[in-house]
Amino acid sequence: MTTWMGLLIGVIICQRLAELFIAKSNEKWMKARGGIEKGKKHYKWFIMLHVLFFLAVIFEASANDTAERQLNYFLVTIFIAAQLGRFWCIHTLGRFWNTKIIVLPGVSLIKKGPYKYMKHPNYLIVLVELFVIPLLVGAYFTAILFPLLHLGLLKLRIPNEERALTKAT
Repeated sequence: MTTWMGLLIGVIICQRLAELFIAKSNEKWMKARGGIEKGKKHYKWFIMLHVLFFLAVIFEASANDTAERQLNYFLVTIFIAAQLGRFWCIHTLGRFWNTKIIVLPGVSLIKKGPYKYMKHPNYLIVLVELFVIPLLVGAYFTAILFPLLHLGLLKLRIPNEERALTKAT
């Protein structure tokens, strides 16, 4: 694995940890105001998937001969666009953004920003990231496997989230 690959993966992991800190803060804020958590059973699978994703990326990039691998600017552009989309989602939802399904009864759904155009933009962004990040570092097996696993988990999560949001508003 090259230096730039290690730095990229390290920065992304730090970003994810910061997002978990934000999510925990938002969770406390919402629960203090009567927020209700739903979908607890499948949340652990998302955490496991993301931890295994980063381990797989690191392992596969280290195992492959990537010493001469150059930065692919097309993939970098897609990655940056996904990051901008991620920040847009977090900013739009503000204190309501979370990695868990937490609803605050009586609060209307936010339908501005990216949520004006689609119901779950962050899930699409994560799917893109799960494909592009491994491709950037030559982890092709990971680029195929983890988006598919993520789609499988979304088949559980999205209906749970839709039910929770419908009941709460």
